[in-house]
Amino acid sequence: MVVNIKSNKHASSGVSGHAGSRSSLLAKLFLSTLYLSAFTFGGGYVIVTLMKKKFVDEYHWIDEQEMLDLVAIAQSSPGPIAVNGAIVAGYKLAGMAGVLTTVIATVLPPFTILTLISFCYAAFRSNLFVGWMLNGMQAGVGAVIAQVVWEMGSGIVKDRQWISVLIMAAAFIANYVYNVNAVLIILLCAAIGAVRTLTSEHNKKGTEGGAL
Repeated sequence: MVVNIKSNKHASSGVSGHAGSRSSLLAKLFLSTLYLSAFTFGGGYVIVTLMKKKFVDEYHWIDEQEMLDLVAIAQSSPGPIAVNGAIVAGYKLAGMAGVLTTVIATVLPPFTILTLISFCYAAFRSNLFVGWMLNGMQAGVGAVIAQVVWEMGSGIVKDRQWISVLIMAAAFIANYVYNVNAVLIILLCAAIGAVRTLTSEHNKKGTEGGAL
């Protein structure tokens, strides 16, 4: 797998280089990310999974492989995964303007909501109804994450990327069974991916050189 986050300012959806089209893309990007951030509960992984549904399945701004790359970069970078994911997606779609747009849209809803909640924290903490509501959300969040993991993981299996399948299984076992630190797993997987890419490029150049 080759990670590619090169900016694609005039990406899919027929966006041209005109200022009006660019403004339209940024507005759509802002509203989409704002909506996801405002109505997503359960942590950064949930918003990233819903980004997949919005940006890949609905708008076709990026493809599924790029989404996998986005998740890998967002997870391995310092900071909240929701913000990291927004940065990578925004840059891919609209360069630095896209980064600024998606970061503001991602941060604004939780900042506003937490500011309001802080004034009523004591009431929320002891409210039985709020506790029930959050417990119900946890079940829904688990289902959403499981669905997207299945969709993205099954794509690797269907493409018969057997080394990637083995890496995925080994990473799951290492984290779930042996409680290996997630950062260590990600760094190791990144190293394996780099070696695979370099080996593939070397073999490709050797084949092309032999054909001359």
